Amino acid sequence: MASMNEPTPRVPPDFDPLAPETFDSPYPIYADLRRRCPVAHADAWNGFWALTRYEDVRNAASDYRTYTTTVQNVIPKVAFTGRRPPLHLDPPEHTVYRKALNPLLFPENVARLEPSIRAIAREILGPLVLAGRGDICKDYSSALTIRVFAAWMSLDGADAHALSDIGRAYNIAVQSAQDAIVRDSSLELYKMARDLIQHRRAAPRDPAVDPISALVAARDHGQPLNEELLIGTVRQVLVVGIIAPTIVIGSIAVHLARDSALQSTLREQPARWPAALEEFLRLYTPYRGFARTPTRDVDVGGRRIDTGEPVALMYASANRDENVFAEPDKFIWDRPNISEHLAFGRGPHNCVGAALARLELRVALEELLASTKHFELDGAVVPTRMPEIGALSVPVRLTAR
Repeated sequence: MASMNEPTPRVPPDFDPLAPETFDSPYPIYADLRRRCPVAHADAWNGFWALTRYEDVRNAASDYRTYTTTVQNVIPKVAFTGRRPPLHLDPPEHTVYRKALNPLLFPENVARLEPSIRAIAREILGPLVLAGRGDICKDYSSALTIRVFAAWMSLDGADAHALSDIGRAYNIAVQSAQDAIVRDSSLELYKMARDLIQHRRAAPRDPAVDPISALVAARDHGQPLNEELLIGTVRQVLVVGIIAPTIVIGSIAVHLARDSALQSTLREQPARWPAALEEFLRLYTPYRGFARTPTRDVDVGGRRIDTGEPVALMYASANRDENVFAEPDKFIWDRPNISEHLAFGRGPHNCVGAALARLELRVALEELLASTKHFELDGAVVPTRMPEIGALSVPVRLTAR
C-alpha cells in the first residue's frame, strides 16, 4: 500500500508540444488527440493539460468560477511582470476595464478606421508588388497591424514609431519563444505605457475616441483605477491587437496561395469576403495556448485535473472538431453553423476587439488580392509556436494586377 506521504503519480505525456512542426502538422495531431485522448497531458513547461474538443473548450472558457484566468493566461507563460487587466482578472474585477474599452471597439466606431487601414495596406503593399516578391508576415501583416493599432490608440508620430519598433520585436520574440527578448521588450512596453498615461493626464483627449484617456477617466466605485493595474492594462492594450492578426493574415495567405480558384473567386466576388473570413477564422484560429487554472478538482472527459494545474484551451483544435464542423479541415462556403466558431473565445474573456480584427483582416486581404493578379508561395512557410498557431513567415511571388 502506498504511503499517504508519497507524491501523486506522474501523469505520462500524451503529446509533445515542443516537437518540430510544419505549418500543417499540428492539425492531424490534434485530430488524433480528439479521438484518442481529448483531455491530453504534456510534460513541457512543467506540465499542463490540453482540452482539444469543442465542448470542453467552450465550457471551460465560459465558466470563470471553475477555470480562472488570474493565475496564468497562456501556456507557455509569457507574462514576466504584474497583472494586465482585463485578461488577467475575472469578473467582477475585470469588468470596469472592459467597460472603459468596449465602446471604442463597437463595430460602428471601428468602421471609421477603414479608409486609414486601406491607405496603410496600399502603402505597404506597393513596394512588395513592384518587387514581385515579399514575405506576407514580415513585410506586410506585422507592419500593418502595428500601424492600425497605433491609429486606433491615437498614438502620434514618435509614439507610433516607438510602438512599431518595440511591438515588432515583442511580436517576433513571442512567436519564436525568445524569452529574453520577450522580457526586455515587455519592460519597454511598460515604460511606454507609463509615459502615455502621464501624457494623457497632462493633456486629456476625448475618451470616446482615445483608449488611454478612457482608461484614465474610468472609475471603479467612484475611485480612479489602481495605478499599477492601469499601467498593466495600457501595456496589454499596446500589443493585444498585434500578434493574432499578423498570424491570421499570414495563414490565410498560405491557404489562398495554394488555392488559385478561391483567389479568383474572392477577387471577382468581393461581397463574399465576410462569409469567407468567418470560415478562415475557424480554420486558422491563431491560439492554442490560452490558459485557465481550475479553482477546484474537476473531471473532464473521464480525467481528473487537480486544483491549480494549468489547462490549455486549444481553440485551434476545437474549431476543427468533427463532431461540430463537418469536414473540418476543408474550406466550405456558408457553413450553417459557422457562427459557433470559437476564434474570438467565449465567456467573459471573449475578444473585445473582434470587430476591429474582422475589419483589419478583411481590408488587408482585399487589398492584397486587389493589387495582384495572382500570388503563390516562394519558399517554405515558417510556423509560429505555442501559444500561437499559424504562419510566422510566408514568402510569396506576386504578379501585379
